[in-house]
Amino acid sequence: MKHLFSTLCLGLLLSVGLAHAADGDAPKKEPSAAQKAQRERMKTCNAEAKEKALKGDERKAFMKECLSSGKSDKSDDAAAAKSEARQAKAEEKAKTKACQKEAKEKSLKGDARKAYISECVAS
Repeated sequence: MKHLFSTLCLGLLLSVGLAHAADGDAPKKEPSAAQKAQRERMKTCNAEAKEKALKGDERKAFMKECLSSGKSDKSDDAAAAKSEARQAKAEEKAKTKACQKEAKEKSLKGDARKAYISECVAS
């Protein structure tokens, strides 16, 4: 009975060890551009904190500010892109309304109206 138990335990340990070894052979995934940028910000901020000889809470506050300032550039770009997209959408909507008004003035109906509005908006 003891021999059977020890054999089972040994088998279990070997299977766990082999599974762990197989995980170690898998190629590591390349970090994304965002991860690489974050690592660079961490290096830069750590170097600045070291130069300033910051410790404890001062260092934590500095690191938080330093790391978030790098993200603000990205969020500013994203906000500008969203603003431009909203403006373009509003301009397209205004153009569509103007074309619809012209189609109504010309008393266009059905497929002729749709074709006119599509051509009008595209121009």
